[in-house]
This record gives sequence, structure tokens and C-alpha cells, in this order.
Amino acid sequence: MLITSKGQITIPKEFREALGMLPHTDVEFERIGDELRIRKAKESVRGKKLLEAMSGKSTVSMSTDEIMRLTRGE
Repeated sequence: MLITSKGQITIPKEFREALGMLPHTDVEFERIGDELRIRKAKESVRGKKLLEAMSGKSTVSMSTDEIMRLTRGE
């Protein structure tokens, strides 16, 4: 396995699947001597980032019930 010029590596699919590492999973690195360990972050910010990006973006002044009725075709 090679490190790219940007310092990136590919985690093999079998390891990602075994650990439940989906795209955009937050990870942590730990250096122990001459080894580098990677693990899923204890606290994920994946959902938080999405909510922050979407917060305050709505331009529609409809209630949730009105939006649900429209979505359901009622």
C-alpha cells in the first residue's frame, strides 16, 4: 500500500466493512512508537456537520404538517 502525494491511503474494504466505517466516518489516529493506529472517533461529528450546513437555509414558511401534506399529496 502506498501513501499518495497528498498523504492519503486507502483502507481495504474488508477492514472498513468489519469495523462499520462508512464514507465520511470520523477517525482518530494514535502513534505508539513506530506504529500508527486508526480507529473510529469516539464522538462523531458527521451528523453535526450536516445539520450545521443546513441550519437556517430554509426559505419556505410552511409548517411541518403543511410540508408533510404536500409531500404525501394530500
